[in-house]
Amino acid sequence: MSTFFSVIATILGALVGSFLNVVILRLPEPGSSIVFPGSHCPACKAPIRWFDNIPVLSFLILGAKCRSCRQLISWQYPLVEIAMALLSFALYRKFLFTPLFLGYFLFCAALLAIIFIDFRLQIIPDRITLPGIVLGFGFSFINPQVTWSASGLGLLCGGGVLYLIAGGYYFITKREGMGFGDIKLLAMIGAFLGWQSLLFVIFFSSLLGTLVGIPAMIRQKKGGRTVIPYGPFLSLAAMAYLFFSETIVRLWQMFLLPAA
Repeated sequence: MSTFFSVIATILGALVGSFLNVVILRLPEPGSSIVFPGSHCPACKAPIRWFDNIPVLSFLILGAKCRSCRQLISWQYPLVEIAMALLSFALYRKFLFTPLFLGYFLFCAALLAIIFIDFRLQIIPDRITLPGIVLGFGFSFINPQVTWSASGLGLLCGGGVLYLIAGGYYFITKREGMGFGDIKLLAMIGAFLGWQSLLFVIFFSSLLGTLVGIPAMIRQKKGGRTVIPYGPFLSLAAMAYLFFSETIVRLWQMFLLPAA
């Protein structure tokens, strides 16, 4: 039975991943709808029939090309579907089909959309983060792992910490090094995961950003003016904390509170 429901969770994730591709492409466009018109080819605008819209499988069957115009289909589509399927599977294995699964399913879906939007356009839509902050705080009232006070402190500290960092960077360099989208994103993360998650999320996202940023600086030859979206690293760090918080806390204790 556990295997059956794991498969159901995986299929659910893939289906939602297919919808997330629509969100990723349309949500950043002012006045666009994620519902109308229906799915269509970005190149020739031909409607995509249901049997060509099956997550991952249709992409493989069609050979990564539109059936109508034979234009290549972006690999983003199956990547998002597979990623959301894996996240849903992992959430089921951790929480089963409980309210925690539903709340963190929405959280992971929002983070996944942010990763691809910010990477492509270097923006984090308020239409994701602001409702996410409210939802994360409301979720804390039924979440046994994060109290409402930890959630409230998390959203306040999350936004406040990055605001201070961004303000300090601007004061020293007279350049903006971090957008307000990142600040709202960390507030959303704090609302869902509590203030206890923030130290790890900031540390790990900075580490990931450094590992990616140094090669990018060398490649772009722009030095400190190299532009790298920070939202994907914050999102990945939040996912890591969500799934491995127990291990992370033990490691923190080992290094910060060594045995006498």
